[in-house]
Amino acid sequence: MKALQVIRPFEMALIDVEEPMITKATDVLVQTEYVGICGSDMHIYHGSNPLAILPRVPGHEVVGRVLEIGQRVQGLKIGDKVVVEPIRYCGECYACRKGQPNVCEQLSVFGVHEDGGMLERFVVAENQLHRVADHTPLEEAVLIEPYTIGAQAVYRGELQAGETLLIQGAGPIGICILKIAKLMGAQVIISDLDATKLSYAKELGADEVVNVKEQNLLEAVNLWTDGEGVNVSIDAVCIPLTFQQSIDAVSVAGRVVVLSFGEEAIELAPLPITKKELTIKGSRLQTFQFNNVVKLVDDGKLQQQGLITHIFSLHEAKEAFEFIEKNPTEVRKVILKVGE
Repeated sequence: MKALQVIRPFEMALIDVEEPMITKATDVLVQTEYVGICGSDMHIYHGSNPLAILPRVPGHEVVGRVLEIGQRVQGLKIGDKVVVEPIRYCGECYACRKGQPNVCEQLSVFGVHEDGGMLERFVVAENQLHRVADHTPLEEAVLIEPYTIGAQAVYRGELQAGETLLIQGAGPIGICILKIAKLMGAQVIISDLDATKLSYAKELGADEVVNVKEQNLLEAVNLWTDGEGVNVSIDAVCIPLTFQQSIDAVSVAGRVVVLSFGEEAIELAPLPITKKELTIKGSRLQTFQFNNVVKLVDDGKLQQQGLITHIFSLHEAKEAFEFIEKNPTEVRKVILKVGE
């Protein structure tokens, strides 16, 4: 069986690995069909993902079909379409007891801490799989995991219908946040450096777009909100400047959500945080977002609408990673087709 392994930074290869086998009664054997390439996969390829030890088989945005089930599997049957929930957690630590298993002390992420889905077949526990409706195309289902990241960021921001939201960054995650926020009835302003990305965001329903190469972001936000500021700001760019701008852009009683894994120190004055009584939250992975997102995709309320721009085969994976590196302005989302 073939698997794509990042051997060392900027070096990957298709290798032969042993066929996976069901060893527990709750195990499920899955045939991989499609895998999305995420920014964190690119960081694994670069050797810059602080959570992944090389060599590693990446891939956490995974959809497939059930090939075999363990004796105690009850919710799935052979042939079902499934999407992987890529987190394993202990269920006992403080975070798990508090209902935040996404930051479990023993957290293991499929495709990051452990080998993932860029291979032909794999085994995971039933509780890490969610059934997708038979009528839902697998090309749509492969985006379910990224949508859950957007749903988590919106959830962490406590966004409500009618509120205003600033999204910094119109890349794939920013677009997923936009899609979820518009379904909720929020008003959204989104910023980026790339006019093409902003045009696409506008097509998907963004109420206002800001090209920060041409406009001052804070001035644009103040104009759009009549000086109030946005109720929620979600930073999907994740550099010190955008974090500071999030704090400056939000209204009184506003919420700031950060998705960054950056380790660069940021100097912040406490006055605006205290004066506006802001809430600042991190957002990592997702907590119990899959069921709702799967339903939205199955119901046709979340559709990719051109978010997937390129499809490569598993055997072309190295070319896919290199294409993303060399053509950042042409790429929205690249997926690997693994199944026949």
